[in-house]
Amino acid sequence: MSKKSRKKSSKTPSGGPTAKKKALKTRASTQAKSAKTQRTPVSKSTGTIAKAGSHKAASKQLNSSKSAPAAAAKVTLNEGQKAPAFRLPRDGGGAVTLSDYAGQKLVLFFYPRADTPGCTREAIDFTRLAGAFTAAGTAVLGISADSLKAQEKFRDKHSLGIPLISDEKHEMLEAYGAWGEKSMYGKSFLGILRTTVLVGTDGKVAKVWRNVRVDGHADAVLETARSL
Repeated sequence: MSKKSRKKSSKTPSGGPTAKKKALKTRASTQAKSAKTQRTPVSKSTGTIAKAGSHKAASKQLNSSKSAPAAAAKVTLNEGQKAPAFRLPRDGGGAVTLSDYAGQKLVLFFYPRADTPGCTREAIDFTRLAGAFTAAGTAVLGISADSLKAQEKFRDKHSLGIPLISDEKHEMLEAYGAWGEKSMYGKSFLGILRTTVLVGTDGKVAKVWRNVRVDGHADAVLETARSL
């Protein structure tokens, strides 16, 4: 062994104080890391459980909200029942109430949306027969959830001659059973169910047409009004 190697060896013996300190420090560091590693899964699993619980609660809320349309659809209006009172704004300004037509027969046709093909044909048909309805002592009102601006645009575009009511809060629509669950392209949603209600001179519901098919509908309503 060279003198240089012997000097280096004598300065740092394997069993000396420096080696022992390093060994103790290494063990302490390893134990701390081990303890940290053991604790980490516990905190992670706790967070996972909390997240799972939160997701489950959110699912319940979603399921609860999905059941709402079914509850809304249960509102129905039966023949012989007293017609629900209403007060709503109409095209051209002012408000319309049920009491305005006391002692008269009244047709209320509820349509999904202004200026759509089916609703346009229906409104035009009732306008075409407006004189015949008047002769039969019957007033006619159209109702949807469209704004007054949309109703007036609809009226002007197609020269409609019947009052159009705006029920943006769906209050009258719900009271008359014209608001409920609908489906399109496999998705369910709440909306206006095309419905027509004929109110007699006694203020009671004389006839209800549900799931209306537009073609020939206004003529059928007129014939029923004449027969009362």
